[in-house]
Amino acid sequence: MSKAFTRESDADDDESADGASDDGVSALPAGLRNYLTPQGHARLRQEWATLMDQERPRVVEVVHWAAKNGDRSENGDYLYGKKRLREIDRRIRFLTRRLELAEVADPSVHHGGDQVFFGATVTYAEADGTERTVTILGIDEADSLKGQVSWVSPVARALLKARVGEAVRLVTPAGAQTLEVLSVSYPEPEPKPGASASASR
Repeated sequence: MSKAFTRESDADDDESADGASDDGVSALPAGLRNYLTPQGHARLRQEWATLMDQERPRVVEVVHWAAKNGDRSENGDYLYGKKRLREIDRRIRFLTRRLELAEVADPSVHHGGDQVFFGATVTYAEADGTERTVTILGIDEADSLKGQVSWVSPVARALLKARVGEAVRLVTPAGAQTLEVLSVSYPEPEPKPGASASASR
């Protein structure tokens, strides 16, 4: 189950125009683009397709079957199915809107560069010498447990456009600090179809 599923409320609320739920989860800041890597975009599309083609039809079938079995007010299968269907429909609307707003940016085009752009993996040093490594990704794909940060986060904003060896200023509610960019890396470009075959000749 997607972690975004577990964050949404059970209420049958609609989302706002930016594709966020009414509780503000994953809201896009006004006027900002919804950047995604090709991999992140593919994952969202896959989740959308799975919900539309597999999950939703299966739950609709269960609800239809349960509706035939007597008093709906005491029918656990029916009540759970309707609740689950609302969750699925809410998630489908969310994904549809986010995919409509998505701008796919391939970080591999910067492979070999030393400047921080979207999709970069950056190692930086804090003022006390502590080193940290983060990968800058889209709002809908960044996972803090994997060392990933959203490109709109304060640390990403501070690092973007900086080059290796440069110092940047990070302002947080706890105060300002200086970060030194130690290294920048990007994924290697995907080999083009037929490239390996021609290279081996």
